[in-house]
Amino acid sequence: MGNKGTEGICADDAMAEPLELKKTLNLPKTDFPMKANLPQNEPKQLALWEEARLYERILEARKGKPLFVLHDGPPYPTGEIHLGTGLNKILKDLVVKTRSMAGHYAPYVPGWDCHGLPIETQVEKELGGKGKVPPAEFRRLCRQFAAKYVEQHKRDFKRLGVFGRWHDPYLTMSPDYEAVTAGAFLDFMENGYVYRGRKPVYWCIYDSTALAEAEVEYEDHTSPSIWVKFGVAGGGRGDAAKIESEVSAVIWTTTPWTLPHNRALAFHPDFEYAVVDTEKGALLLAADRVGALQAESGIKEARVRMTLKGRDFEGMKFQHPFLPIQVPGILADYVTLDQGSGIVHTAPGHGADDFVSGQRYGLEIYAPLDDRGVYLEGLPEYKGKDVFSANPIVVKLLADRGALLANHEYKHSYPHCWRCHNPVIFRATEQWFIKIDAAAHGRKETLRQEALAEIRHVKWIPAWGEDRMYEMIAERPDWTVSRQRFWGVPIIVFYCEACGTRLEDYKALRNVLKWFEKEGADAWYKHSAEELLPPGTKCSCGAPSKWRKENDILDVWFDSGSSNLAVLTPKNGLVEPGQDWRPADVYLEGPDQYRGWFHSSLLVATGIKHAAPFRGVVTHGWTLDEQGRPMSKSLGNALYPIEICERWGADLLRLWVASVEYQADVKMSERVMTQLSEAYRKIRNTFRFALSNLSDFDPSRDALPNEQLEEMDRWMLERTADLAKKSREWYAAYDFHRVYHALHDFCVVDLSAFYYDVLKDRLYTKAARNASRRSAQTVVWKITGALVRLIAPVLVFTSEEIWRYLPKGKSDPESVHMAEFADGRSLRTALAADKVAIWDTLSKVRGDVLKALEAARNEKKINSGLEARVLLNAEPELKAMLQKYVGVLPALFIVSQVEFQSPVDNSFRSEAIPGLEIQVQKALGAKCERCWNFSTHVGENKRYPTICERCSEALDEIEGAASVSAA
Repeated sequence: MGNKGTEGICADDAMAEPLELKKTLNLPKTDFPMKANLPQNEPKQLALWEEARLYERILEARKGKPLFVLHDGPPYPTGEIHLGTGLNKILKDLVVKTRSMAGHYAPYVPGWDCHGLPIETQVEKELGGKGKVPPAEFRRLCRQFAAKYVEQHKRDFKRLGVFGRWHDPYLTMSPDYEAVTAGAFLDFMENGYVYRGRKPVYWCIYDSTALAEAEVEYEDHTSPSIWVKFGVAGGGRGDAAKIESEVSAVIWTTTPWTLPHNRALAFHPDFEYAVVDTEKGALLLAADRVGALQAESGIKEARVRMTLKGRDFEGMKFQHPFLPIQVPGILADYVTLDQGSGIVHTAPGHGADDFVSGQRYGLEIYAPLDDRGVYLEGLPEYKGKDVFSANPIVVKLLADRGALLANHEYKHSYPHCWRCHNPVIFRATEQWFIKIDAAAHGRKETLRQEALAEIRHVKWIPAWGEDRMYEMIAERPDWTVSRQRFWGVPIIVFYCEACGTRLEDYKALRNVLKWFEKEGADAWYKHSAEELLPPGTKCSCGAPSKWRKENDILDVWFDSGSSNLAVLTPKNGLVEPGQDWRPADVYLEGPDQYRGWFHSSLLVATGIKHAAPFRGVVTHGWTLDEQGRPMSKSLGNALYPIEICERWGADLLRLWVASVEYQADVKMSERVMTQLSEAYRKIRNTFRFALSNLSDFDPSRDALPNEQLEEMDRWMLERTADLAKKSREWYAAYDFHRVYHALHDFCVVDLSAFYYDVLKDRLYTKAARNASRRSAQTVVWKITGALVRLIAPVLVFTSEEIWRYLPKGKSDPESVHMAEFADGRSLRTALAADKVAIWDTLSKVRGDVLKALEAARNEKKINSGLEARVLLNAEPELKAMLQKYVGVLPALFIVSQVEFQSPVDNSFRSEAIPGLEIQVQKALGAKCERCWNFSTHVGENKRYPTICERCSEALDEIEGAASVSAA
């Protein structure tokens, strides 16, 4: 081979001067920068995308493809986006981009929830309090506040590389949306779900409004824990009627402020109760709770006088400890023996169970408090005080009257307002409710039954979401949908001024929606009832038509829960042709939305469309710091998305999102970002190597067909096809972390540390147009094209940068984001399965050879692999295969020579491959000046005496090509 190369070169007398060896090498060449400079370059790329209208062009490229809709859960526009918001938005973007690149028409319409307490509270702070301006002006200020932060959020979300219809998002405060929300409530009302009633609801005395269960969060709170005596006043059944008046029933409560509104004592009908004689008097309580009373009150002796069943106390009278009233004994199954005395203090105006008992026994629903939680009635000691200030006052009243048995501080989980984070109360008020156990007119199943059935048809990720949602819907009470605020969608209800009857002409009520469509819900506050209703709207009482408007607005969760009705429409391009509505393919939010947006959306859609609004629901965890603590400004451990973009770049933040198992809580810290920076650098360098070896490659001219590719190259394409197939499956299952880790490992291990390392000799030393080199380039180009597409949804900016430098095929679009994922089939080379198995084995053999080389380096036998001569021995079958492939083994192992013989002593023995023995010796011959391989043929070429036979052949080809070109 060397002589042939020598003869070819010497035969050309025209070549007077030998070539400079260094210039005959195909050294890597690219303008693709090694350093990313993401914080500086990403904003420039954003500007180019905006100018090119990239999002719109992606949709144009996908027209006619299957529709995929991720419906965006609307965040509140009230401040800087935090890391949890960034995690959420990037995950959504990953879903949309992966579906788009998988061949779907996947529009993304972002939205904001612009109504509700968060914005009202901020505006009231700016105004210096409540009621400073008229409602219409207050709403204008709220709208202005929301719009300002919507624009700030837009800017920040776009900075994260999130694509979407940013120029026209959906806003819950837009006229169209408000009209849809108001119309949805009318639909519920017309279908028979809605009623107005007086019952206890969660009430925030600081924001003066009712709260739904979804607006309540449980936090630690310290309450007074008191044991109180109610004197027996007679009555009861059987032996209970014989109990004397010196006996007192004992109750336990952590809300002393509710005692003025006590109207009964509840007993469990089946529990055993005891009258016990103590140094603090004769006391009545559950027999199993006597020990607990002694522990709490310090009572030393308690002798049981008699025992009775709880049912015997129904109808017995008890003297209130400080009011001149007697309250009855009642029976209730909710009484437990877990805490307290087994006798429950019952205030029907301040508890759900209490209210039910009150309804059953005809008790007074008594809760004379104003919206600030101040007593409007009662004894002088507490009248005019708020409920929490009244706690110690009531305790003193009890002590002064000898009714207090024990008083301790009690730390427990207590409901707090989700916005102001103050403790809430249960308060009976007039509110609007949606009845969960009612069926729509003409339907058999109740709203609860329909919603529970729909849950079973949804794909929940993680799977526990199904049971969580099912339990919440199964156990929830009626939905309190009215709020005593201004910034929201008004409840379209009118009352006749003459008789107080509610208007039930739904055609007339829907006339208001036309005003909302034109002016938004502000129309409710700008126009009279007579203007809003059709002319001549009359009440059945026959009096002149004068109407009074309802003052309440709708719960903000009804507002956002209506988003599927307002957004999943033909106007937004989110339905199939001929549909006026369809469920979204997926909702993706945090775990709090099981009682929030997932929950309200399910109820609204089921109530109106009789179907769930989503086919799939994906839940992500919370963002925590390195120690597992929630991030907050006060702890000083918060990292904000925009701060991360300015320091590391959005692609690094996106890489973090893709790398974590987001369905659990995820941790973030500077150390995490440093580690990811190193991972990013390795991925970037892998692509840079590929691009630097494609500088002279034109796919239309130089790409080889599969049958002309070298066997190793075909094998790597098969490996890439496998990776592409798995990655597409993982993307479809929202397993983003599996894609990231597979791509990272493929870049770092399979390519950089193996395939590209092996290719360097071929790419650098072969003649530029040599078929072997073109084979390598063809595969490098195809692999790079496949990988840049697969990684594009994650590294949106870096992938676009790579795409600019990557040689293009005829059908490749201008932007990588307009491209589709490489089809695994298009990467297949029809390499036979037995050949694939051979190369799998060869790669394992290589791994053991590298270990042997490393040991030889450590023993100072060699300095580099090219100084080595590898001697192999193996079991017959493997040895035969290795001998068949001996021609490619030096390049595969990156050594100068590979031979077979029984190795000398001290050979490296493989643990993974039985019988494989490896001996590393010094390579024979001299070092080639051009390729650095050692060869016994160095010096045979008279024109180039310092090169080996392989380089002689390459130079022969180079000089021959130059002659042809010159001719």
